Amino acid sequence: MAELLSLREAIDRFVSNGDTVALEGFTHLIPTAAAHELIRQGKQDLTLVRMTPDLVYDLLIGAGCAKKLIFSWGGNPGVGSLHRLRDAVEKGWPKPLELEEHSHADLANAYVAGASGLPFAVLRAYAGSDLPKVNPLIKSVTCPFTGEVLAAVPSVRPDVTVIHAQKADRKGNVLIQGILGVQKEAALAAKRCIVTVEEIVDDLQAPMNACVLPTWALTAVCVVPGGARPSYAHGYYERDNHFYQQWDPIARDRERFNAWVDEFIRGTADFAAYQAKLAIQEAN
Repeated sequence: MAELLSLREAIDRFVSNGDTVALEGFTHLIPTAAAHELIRQGKQDLTLVRMTPDLVYDLLIGAGCAKKLIFSWGGNPGVGSLHRLRDAVEKGWPKPLELEEHSHADLANAYVAGASGLPFAVLRAYAGSDLPKVNPLIKSVTCPFTGEVLAAVPSVRPDVTVIHAQKADRKGNVLIQGILGVQKEAALAAKRCIVTVEEIVDDLQAPMNACVLPTWALTAVCVVPGGARPSYAHGYYERDNHFYQQWDPIARDRERFNAWVDEFIRGTADFAAYQAKLAIQEAN
């Protein structure tokens, strides 16, 4: 059953150094606030999993929280490269980063296998691809019924999955609306799941065929209004395209990046204080 906690307490209690952590969300509902809190608390040696690493993982990698990245695409969407990711891979700064690259279909199926309690996922993929040459975990199996050769990859079963959603009720049931990525599968595949939400309500008023994560599948629910910014939360706020553009020069330079993290993340008590400080800067 999910506990209603502050994000600070949830990260402190349920994320340990060395954990495998998945922060999932596709296009919107990206759990930015949780990434900030991981940095504030100085979590180390994390294996980060995400289908589309973007700014949240650039932050975590640049802040020295990560030792390995399991992913299927990486970049600052609509802008360019993740410069902290590149610096860690190419020059080992602030520490070396191990990469494990998959395709989108592969990683999505690996989450499904993890949620199903299976050791690996099977899919039709990688014919003519060079990706298996750089990822030895991509294997092949022969179907015992048809003789067809298929790709096989280990399931993804994070120690902790963190997602953002629109709302939860007072029992800890969570409603996700809008575009879905693999939040549901990542939540069900994990040993522990933390969900940040925009608000707590008495009744979810979930429409037919809505994605509702039941309280028994979650560990903690944390109210963090705006917790997905600069991505958007369907029905609550729009994507902050300007921030994604601003991030490129910040992340390109090590000293500028460190100064930004020290001021806006380590120098703020929580995500609400961060948003307030950022708003003051933008107003000036």
